[in-house]
Amino acid sequence: MGGVALDYRVPAEDLQPFVTLFYHFRADVPVFDDIERADHAQLRFRLSRGDGDYRFPDGSSQPATAVHILGPTTGAIRTRAAGPVEVVGLGLQPAGWAAMLGIDASTMHNRVVDGALLFGDGALEALVAMRNAPGDDAKMAFLEGVVRRMVADRGAREAGFAQAIDAWLTSDTSPDIDDLVALTRLSRRQIERRCKALYGAPPKVLARKYRALRAAVALASGHSSADILIGEGFYDQSHLIRELKQFTGLTPRQIRTEPGVLARLTIDQRHALSGMVSPLISET
Repeated sequence: MGGVALDYRVPAEDLQPFVTLFYHFRADVPVFDDIERADHAQLRFRLSRGDGDYRFPDGSSQPATAVHILGPTTGAIRTRAAGPVEVVGLGLQPAGWAAMLGIDASTMHNRVVDGALLFGDGALEALVAMRNAPGDDAKMAFLEGVVRRMVADRGAREAGFAQAIDAWLTSDTSPDIDDLVALTRLSRRQIERRCKALYGAPPKVLARKYRALRAAVALASGHSSADILIGEGFYDQSHLIRELKQFTGLTPRQIRTEPGVLARLTIDQRHALSGMVSPLISET
């Protein structure tokens, strides 16, 4: 698609509690500049040389080192990198965040942090190894090995809680917090604290985020219309436009008729994985 390609790979079964998807992104352009929707936290290795940065919902612009963690995002962001661009990376499930970083995700939402500061010299050694790997399959296999070593025997306690949150988020377009209390047998305060620590946001914000992303996929694929969506969790047209704009960076019209390259590739590639990964991934 215009010199830009995005390929997803489903994690092995033992890594699925920790990783949403692995991906390989390439852009044969002088400068890649596009809008990226709100998403899970990401671990990214930029195999190409050149600078890059992200602009976040609050208007701040932060540089991205060759190896970096992009924290959970609560709104659409703008991503820019000098081309040509090649990145391998992965989305971090909440249990993966707990296993690999072990810090409160809410302290890093809408932020990018140098991977070398978090993981030490091993992050840069992994970057060099992937740059020198003989072919795409070898790069992805190496990345999978890195992740497997990092999450070994960790994150099991949080995986169960994250599964409960994911089930709650997919149960309804506007899930009730009381159902989550009954499902987890935790108090509202306990749930909010653990959600912030793992997802970077409280349950109500998560419900809004994934309702908007699900609506964007439905619009882009032609499976729904704005009128239908207004009856499925949005108060009116203004509410629908406002929520989609915040979490995807696009209006309903733009999603249907002129999505950016990155939005189109993300929706198409993830939707094609339906039945292979959690609906929270393939339907958003």
